[in-house]
Amino acid sequence: MDKALKLQKRHCLFTMLSSAAVIVCVCVGVTMNLTTIYDENFDHMGLRTFCMFTVLSNILCAIGMALVFPYTMDGVRKHNFHVPKWVIVFLHMGVTSVALTFIISLTILAPFKGFVLIFTGSRLFLHGICPVLAIISFCFFISEKRLQISDTFFALIPVFIYTCLYFVMVVVIGEENGGWDDFYGFATHLPVWIPLTAILPITFGIATVLRLLHNRSYDLRHLREAEAYREIFKNVDLRELVGVMATNLKNMAKGRDIVVPGRVLGIMIENNDGDCTWEEACEIYLKEYLASSKVMDLKKLWI
Repeated sequence: MDKALKLQKRHCLFTMLSSAAVIVCVCVGVTMNLTTIYDENFDHMGLRTFCMFTVLSNILCAIGMALVFPYTMDGVRKHNFHVPKWVIVFLHMGVTSVALTFIISLTILAPFKGFVLIFTGSRLFLHGICPVLAIISFCFFISEKRLQISDTFFALIPVFIYTCLYFVMVVVIGEENGGWDDFYGFATHLPVWIPLTAILPITFGIATVLRLLHNRSYDLRHLREAEAYREIFKNVDLRELVGVMATNLKNMAKGRDIVVPGRVLGIMIENNDGDCTWEEACEIYLKEYLASSKVMDLKKLWI
C-alpha cells in the first residue's frame, strides 16, 4: 500500500510545484510589464500591456494553474488527489495559448526583431520561461484526466476571440481612429487573409500535440499505478486492508472532513481476486474511519 500511496503523493507534489512555478513566473512577467512605463522597443507597457495576446494568454494559463493548485493542497491533506475534468479542459486552453505565443515568438517575432529583444526582461518570462514550464507541467505532471478529440476544440476559443478582436481594432477601426497599431505585424507585413485563415489550424495542431502528450503521460502514470496496485492487492484480504487503510489515513489526516477515497477503492477492487464490492468497501472504510476517531468536543467541530 505504501508504494501506491507514494506514487500518488509524488504525482500530487510534482503537480503542486509545477503549477506554482508557472503562477509565480507569470506574476513576475506581467508585473514587470505593468511597472515599466517606457520601453524604447515596445510601446505597449503599463496598462496597455493587456491588449497583447502574449500577456492575456499567460494570464489565462496562470488562472488554469491556479484552479489546479487547491486540489493539490487537498491531495496532500486528505491523500485523495483529484482534479475535475473541466479544470483540465480549461488548463488545456491556457497552455495551448501560451504554446502558440512561444512558437510565434520563436519562429516569427525573434527572427524579425531579434532573439535578444524578444527573450529578455519581462519577455523572457512571457515568451519563454512561462510557456515552456506550462507545457512541461501540463504534458508530464498534470495528468489527472484523459482528454478527448472534442476537448481540443475548446482550446481554439481564446485564440478565436482574440483574432476577431485584433482584426476589428487594427483593420476595421485602425490606429488613426482610436484602435490598435499592428504591433504583431500580421496586417502590415502580410495579406490579412493569410494570418486569419492560418491561425486557427495552427492552434488546433498545437492543441492536438499537447493533448496527445498529456494523454500519453496519463496512460503511463495509470499503468505504473495499476502495476503497483496489482502487486499489492492481488491475493490480500481486501476487507481487512480497507479497514487498516481507513485507520492509517485517519491518523494522517490534517482536516476534520471525512473523505472516502472512492477512486482508490475502485482500483483496489479492480486488482483484487476477491468478491468485495465497491459499495461494501466504502461502508467498511467509513465504519473503521469513524471507529478510529477520538471523541471530540462538539464545539471543536465548528472551528
